[in-house]
Amino acid sequence: MDILRNAPLGVYLEEPRTWLHRLDPRVKLIWLLSVLLSPILASNVWRLAVVVALLLLTAVARLPRRVWSRQLSLVLTLSLLTFGITSLAPDGLGVSPHPQRQDVQVVGYGLTGIPDSEVSSAVEEATRAWMAQTRQWPTPYRYRLVRFSGFGRTFQVSRRSLSVALRLGTLMFTLLYATNLFLLTTASEEITEGIGRLLQPLKGWGLPIAEVILTLTLALRFLPLVMEEVQNLVRAVRTRDVRWGSLSFRGGIQTLLALVERFFENLLLRAEQTATAMQARGLTGPDHPLRWHPLQLRRLDRWMLVLLPLFWLVRIAGFSQV
Repeated sequence: MDILRNAPLGVYLEEPRTWLHRLDPRVKLIWLLSVLLSPILASNVWRLAVVVALLLLTAVARLPRRVWSRQLSLVLTLSLLTFGITSLAPDGLGVSPHPQRQDVQVVGYGLTGIPDSEVSSAVEEATRAWMAQTRQWPTPYRYRLVRFSGFGRTFQVSRRSLSVALRLGTLMFTLLYATNLFLLTTASEEITEGIGRLLQPLKGWGLPIAEVILTLTLALRFLPLVMEEVQNLVRAVRTRDVRWGSLSFRGGIQTLLALVERFFENLLLRAEQTATAMQARGLTGPDHPLRWHPLQLRRLDRWMLVLLPLFWLVRIAGFSQV
């Protein structure tokens, strides 16, 4: 809980307002989806380029260092840990590679009039001669890149395990950090208003867009309250110096159930207070006209939309997975 309190992910930063804050939420949402979808079926070079681009975007946006440094260190630690574990896994999470060369087998009944035994011996001699010839010309290609021993076991890093590790590490970093940047510079009201505008054409098909937007708004507002209640319970247990090791199995279960019951009671109380506040402000239902945030495309938003097709053109033309 100390990590979540010191490095909160997905918390909106009200001040200072950067140029990322002033972007239209619809533009930011489209770019977020593009950044999250572009690594699919892409080469590792593109995935690394996306990671570098996110780091450069953080520096160019001029966000306070006290905000992004802790979050970046947390996400980077998780990504590097995933990269290290996967790279040491046997051939990338237990996937056995296909053999590079298959043994030559001759099956048949002497179509050329030569006995099968003589054909097999001739093929074996030709194979030995070819192997002896190729050994005279060594190539720099190596499937095993690193091999070392430790903790009573032998570890190795192969080309496949390194490729899978790069894929998983970069995907985890892109998913967590790109989403965190979006939530850091976009208020919950802006997110719901932007999604509502993008989903507005589906309203003609009878889909409950107003209900979806209202539910999403309440969920985004309620998540910080859930984290706050969890932190309050942790502080309460720590203040009362509850010794879990000295409790019996039955006593530990009873204490844990009491904490869970108190947790849900507090959440239901918060939900009731939220419903009362909505009714006091005249909210009669999902169809009640609400203006969460005024949306307007500015010059910078139009330039970002112009750069989006170029982004996908470079991705598809030069960095598709082979």
